[in-house]
Amino acid sequence: MQPKASPLADNRTWTRETIDLPGGRVAALAFGPAERPADALVLHANGFNARTYRTLLEPLGLDHRLIAYDQRGHGGTTLPAEPRGRRSWSDVAADLVAVLDRLDGPPLTLVGHSMGGTAALLATARRPDRVRNLVLLDPVILPRRTALAARIPLLARLYRHHSPLAQGALKRRAVFPSREAALAAYRGRGAFRTWPEAPLADYVADGFRERPDGSVALACTGDWEASNYLAQGHDSWGALRRLARPATILRAERGSTCGLTEDRPPLIRVETLPGTTHFLPFEAPEPVRAAIRAALANRD
Repeated sequence: MQPKASPLADNRTWTRETIDLPGGRVAALAFGPAERPADALVLHANGFNARTYRTLLEPLGLDHRLIAYDQRGHGGTTLPAEPRGRRSWSDVAADLVAVLDRLDGPPLTLVGHSMGGTAALLATARRPDRVRNLVLLDPVILPRRTALAARIPLLARLYRHHSPLAQGALKRRAVFPSREAALAAYRGRGAFRTWPEAPLADYVADGFRERPDGSVALACTGDWEASNYLAQGHDSWGALRRLARPATILRAERGSTCGLTEDRPPLIRVETLPGTTHFLPFEAPEPVRAAIRAALANRD
């Protein structure tokens, strides 16, 4: 099954598409020739959306077909996003498995940033037959002891009260008079201070929804973003041990969320990109793009 294409393309290099899953509809962007099966699926970071990666992916669409989609609780995707009682990323990993099962064609390259990288890792452990290889961009892999503690309910509850990222998400301004006002507020500030203009503008374009009064509100609510920071009960290290597909991990030099060290499975290659933070897809697009292109060229 191929995604359903919108009759209106946003520009000449990509189209909006949808993928129906039980419980809702996944919003996606497709790059590359529409007549060929997908070569890769791309998953964004927590709080972002597929369009944020447009400038990274457009050049790859000249030779390959890539589908980047809005994960549950983000962008234009309508799958339920209930933060209460959520303990892991098993839901976003299950969404990816469902998307893989609905796409025709051979096994795919999975590209994931941050939470998207971890979801790709978890999904590959479930359905290795649908995955050719992986490119993980600073995936969230907690140090072993921290990851184990996050799976213990009592310790996980204590962590909820000591997570600066979650507290910051809950305090984020949710409503702006317009997208232009949001873009002006973000430009050069806080987490966005290292971002080029184009990905920031793309993030804002699909990261907000119109309200009846003409203002715009974050598509990914603070509650949902916070729940992604807090729901760390999944077993990333178990998925790493079971990994049966080649994977390239590109780590940030500063503030990396990837706790994987030299003690890693033989199929995984880890490279640290100099001068980058967790937002390396936007800070260093050329080496990131080169890693994706190499994975797409590897047909083994």
